[in-house]
Amino acid sequence: MKRRIIGIICLLCALSLLILIPLLAFTSSGEGFLTSAGILDPTPTPTPIPYPTLPPATPIPPITPQPILTVQGAPPPLAARMSYLIDADTGHVLADTNGERPVPMASTTKIITALIAIQSGKLDQMITVKQDAIDRVGYHSDGSTDGSSAYLKVGEQIKLKDLLYGLMLPSGDDAAVAIADALGGSTETFVQRMNLFTFRLGLFQTHYVNPDGLTQDELNGQHYTTAADLTRLATYAMKIPFFAQIVQTPSYSTANHVWTNTNLLLSTYPGMNGIKTGHTDAAGWCLVFSATRNGHHLIGAILDSSSQVTRDSDTKALLDWGFNLPVRPPN
Repeated sequence: MKRRIIGIICLLCALSLLILIPLLAFTSSGEGFLTSAGILDPTPTPTPIPYPTLPPATPIPPITPQPILTVQGAPPPLAARMSYLIDADTGHVLADTNGERPVPMASTTKIITALIAIQSGKLDQMITVKQDAIDRVGYHSDGSTDGSSAYLKVGEQIKLKDLLYGLMLPSGDDAAVAIADALGGSTETFVQRMNLFTFRLGLFQTHYVNPDGLTQDELNGQHYTTAADLTRLATYAMKIPFFAQIVQTPSYSTANHVWTNTNLLLSTYPGMNGIKTGHTDAAGWCLVFSATRNGHHLIGAILDSSSQVTRDSDTKALLDWGFNLPVRPPN
């Protein structure tokens, strides 16, 4: 009996030690006791981790704000019925003559056609030219055409990248329809995308019924924009590097084509770098333009001028006036 009691006491002591040892390990005094008794190994001293020495920061040079063009006096008288000019660096409107009046815009329509193609298509995509693209130009037996042409052929295969030059430089109506067919499945579906894109940009006085701007669709009053909306669209477009590259290119060649830019001011007006001409009987002579000089970037539109010469003269006069405005220090 006595031996049984001693055994029970030993068992209880062993159980107590099993419970107490883990608890003691979590207290500083208990940890010291267990370590001195040889039950726990001493806690090793952690080795500090060396942090890498960073090189001294390269100072960022301060950005020198550009002086701001300040409107003073009235813009020059122009022959065009509508005109609009902004400082693209600040967004300030410098000149506005009937800039919010909706009117036909001819081939300046192709600005948004190119934008959608660049942003939604693959530039290396091969596009097959269909008959409807050729029919859109309206070739006649005497060699004349109803619209402007990139001189594509039915069945011709051409990269989207190259076709965009055929759209914007010679202002090919056939190129516009070929792009719409390839990227939209049909011109009607593509035009829906054009109008949706316009709405998202906040251009609420613009509406399209075709991807090229030909006269017969303008006469029904459903294909229109304003000089202000075109200028806003151009400002957005010129921020896209490939678009800006296309519209400042004087000429472009492929294996089967040589295209020359219809914007003659690229070679005659210093600083001109875009963007799109247009002309129909309904729209008159139109130009959306972009130019830089002395650190300033101006973008604008001339609509419904009486001739190409007058349109270009209006553009130069408006730009000269804008670039010669007095400047004030930035805020």
